[in-house]
Amino acid sequence: MSQTDGPDASTANTAYTAPNELGAIKVMVVDDHPMWRDAVARDLSAAGFDVVATAGDGPEAVRRAVPAAPHVLVLDLNLPGMPGVQVCKELVGANPALRVLVLSASGEHADVLEAVKSGATGYLLKSAGAQELIDAVRRTAAGDPVFTPGLAGLVLGEYRRLATDPAPAASDEPKAPQLTDRETEVLRLVAKGLSYKQIAERLVISHRTVQNHVQNTLGKLQLHNRVELVRYAIERGLDDA
Repeated sequence: MSQTDGPDASTANTAYTAPNELGAIKVMVVDDHPMWRDAVARDLSAAGFDVVATAGDGPEAVRRAVPAAPHVLVLDLNLPGMPGVQVCKELVGANPALRVLVLSASGEHADVLEAVKSGATGYLLKSAGAQELIDAVRRTAAGDPVFTPGLAGLVLGEYRRLATDPAPAASDEPKAPQLTDRETEVLRLVAKGLSYKQIAERLVISHRTVQNHVQNTLGKLQLHNRVELVRYAIERGLDDA
């Protein structure tokens, strides 16, 4: 959504419940600019999302998120009171099922990587069009990573760099959980940077089945988000399989 088009908004929170297939996706919008925040919320509401809350600073976002229970948090990074990355860490840390889509004016690589490491599912620049934001919120709710073109490769490159860092030595490390052949296949495609939709098309299975495999794998490996999952896969060379 371009700055000249006017802002678009959405609202959500952290007491996460899965989106009802027959109901609207609940969104919360967090931005310290009232006109932008309200415009984003209006655009998302008009597109059929249930904007359950908005907030103008970090502490307010954390306070309102739990009772509002959004599926997707549309989050600016530059917030008074508490940075957006800290908001993301706190809310995703308390509820890993919450999806966070960063909507920021900054395209700095450090900001993008810090947001992803904090638990954000995707990162969209505020120069994006309104329809691009609407599509991004839908995809984020479904668990797909969504990035402004050019940023996805940066994030995948960082996954690979992290995978080359030596893991801390652990004595008496328990044996790795056994994944099914299908879970391993899905994990390999996740590590290659494919979206859930692309994986579903590649394996000729449903989008929901892909999500279930990913959630099962996260549970078995005791991981919390896609960042950790991709690093796990790359460390084991699955992205080159």
